[in-house]
Amino acid sequence: MKNILLCTDGSDFAENVYKYGAWFAHQFNAHINVLLVTDIRSKQVASTANLSGSIGLGASENLLHELVELEYKKAKLNNQRARLILQNAGEILKNQGIRDVRLTNKTGFIVDCFHEFEQNSDLIVLGKRGEAADFASGHLGANVERIVRITKKPCLVTPLEYKPVEKVLVAYDGSLTGKKTLQFLVNSSCFQKLEIHLLKVTKKETYPRAENRINEGKYILETAGFNLISTIREGEAEEVINEYIIEQNISLLLIGAHGHSRIRDLVISSTTIQLLRSSNIPVLLFC
Repeated sequence: MKNILLCTDGSDFAENVYKYGAWFAHQFNAHINVLLVTDIRSKQVASTANLSGSIGLGASENLLHELVELEYKKAKLNNQRARLILQNAGEILKNQGIRDVRLTNKTGFIVDCFHEFEQNSDLIVLGKRGEAADFASGHLGANVERIVRITKKPCLVTPLEYKPVEKVLVAYDGSLTGKKTLQFLVNSSCFQKLEIHLLKVTKKETYPRAENRINEGKYILETAGFNLISTIREGEAEEVINEYIIEQNISLLLIGAHGHSRIRDLVISSTTIQLLRSSNIPVLLFC
């Protein structure tokens, strides 16, 4: 992992995007790029032709001029806001001990601009919700959900509050993306100093198969030198995982984005989406 992309909008969730991004950058000696995308609609300036059509042919030219000036001032304020957000990001990252930071402002739509920066990134970090968080506290941010659905890179979704990463939970199901999760740990020796939990959630009738899955995961990680706490629990995946997080005071959840469905390459797991919505700890998602 050499390049980490932090997506920000300056919301209340942004500060912990920087802090968790800094933690990963320290672990992997990685570079950080902070991306702020200013919505293109906030920078569009009304033309006099459009305005004259709206208010009638008899409108004074002074009024048209004032309306256009207002739009230009709005665009100027948006540019100043973007500079302040990125300046704040740089200061927080500097205080976290990060020196290698690139600050980038683009105009457009985040989902469209995202592909340009995703290609050269090894990890995407973004807040659970954005500027409308106060109005959608029970939901995943719309842009966040779009990005985790389309990205092919590991994606870290961060909560409102920061806590040091000490205990890591791997929710393992044996799927292809589940194996990517294990491979990430195998390739990341820095995680060996942390407490690693391996959890398989199952239904009573599939318990024997779950034992095979958990043994598979244990073998892969123990062979790589990890000391594990492994567990099989029965129940609904989202409920069991959240209960385990609280019970064991887990500080980071690793999970595959897709399960065993035949359409897993098209549709992100409903369990994963529910966990992203309900979890109060960062979730590292593998696609």
